[in-house]
Amino acid sequence: MRALTWHGKRDVRVDTVPDPKIQDATDVIVKITSSGICGSDLHLYEVLGPYLDAGDILGHEPMGIVEEIGPEVTALSVGDRVVVPFNVSCGTCWMCGQGLHSQCETTQVTEYGTGASLFGFSKLYGQVPGGQAEYLRVPFGNTLPVKVPHGPPDDRFVYLSDVLPTAWQSVRYADIPPGGSVTVIGLGPIGDMATRIALHQGAELVIGVDLVPERLARARANGVHALDLNEHGKDLAEEIRRLTHGRGTDAVIEAVGMEAHGGHLARAAQRFAGLLPDAVGTKVMEHAGLDSMVAFNLAVDAVRRGGTISVIGVYGGAIDPVPMLTLFDKQIQLRMGQANVKHWVDDILPLLDDSDPLGVDGFATHRLPLEEGPQAYKTFQAKQDGMVKTLLTP
Repeated sequence: MRALTWHGKRDVRVDTVPDPKIQDATDVIVKITSSGICGSDLHLYEVLGPYLDAGDILGHEPMGIVEEIGPEVTALSVGDRVVVPFNVSCGTCWMCGQGLHSQCETTQVTEYGTGASLFGFSKLYGQVPGGQAEYLRVPFGNTLPVKVPHGPPDDRFVYLSDVLPTAWQSVRYADIPPGGSVTVIGLGPIGDMATRIALHQGAELVIGVDLVPERLARARANGVHALDLNEHGKDLAEEIRRLTHGRGTDAVIEAVGMEAHGGHLARAAQRFAGLLPDAVGTKVMEHAGLDSMVAFNLAVDAVRRGGTISVIGVYGGAIDPVPMLTLFDKQIQLRMGQANVKHWVDDILPLLDDSDPLGVDGFATHRLPLEEGPQAYKTFQAKQDGMVKTLLTP
């Protein structure tokens, strides 16, 4: 089959690789019809090379048609249409029973002390082959895939793999009071969807922050009060306070993470670790890794006293400087973590009807053949061509 594979920093290729096969009795093989490129894929493209091997298959936002089932699969049949959550979660362990599918005890990567395995996301999370490919082996066929109806286009359902539950969790964790306010930092796919969900759930004021004109315009078209970081610079938090009676918003959703613009020292440290041999680079990142904290620090500044920060942007640093004095003094509540995809699916599915309140049918900015995946990564990383969300079609 053809699959998009990692070969080095900013070097992804579409290669011919062996087809996946049934390995366990509850496996299913899915023929992929659409697979998204996620902002966190860019961390693999740019920073997390020490945790990847040449030939690793990327991608964790797939959906498709069940091609083959293992002998103990009873919940699905060949020909069923499914979305594959990015957490490789069993659905039956204690953590999954608590709704913490990103901490699944069956697939935790104990070698690195990390949570549940993820499709297409490095040794840190199990090195499980991903879904930017023609076919995907999916374990836990009775509990993991999300069966969806035939008929509507893939765009209606594919975001159940990541974008929708990740953005949904970020809003739930933000705990925005009825009629309250929220700032969303970063208007990439997750931040953009988080603004839509916050508005749908009744937030009176949703402020979006970014520096890409197309992203800002897209948010404004959906009723978001979009602020250009290039225009406001260091005064951005002051502008947010001006819009909120001098207090700051009730909540802030930080949807940027480790590679925020402006973190020059952190970016240099990330580049240095990426140049080291893998064994050395992983040790440096595990014990001395440093993220850009620009977006996080803006969140701390912009949230009101007694408010909540929801961190959904990916971080990987071991020695990140956190402003504990300010967090404590402002009595800020802080929640974060990988999305527990399956936990939120039942809440989201009723919104994926023809009324389309979250605008999923028109959410993608680009639809490209899998063979154009390498150029899509390059364009997305450079924030060019108005690219916010790309779906690859094998």
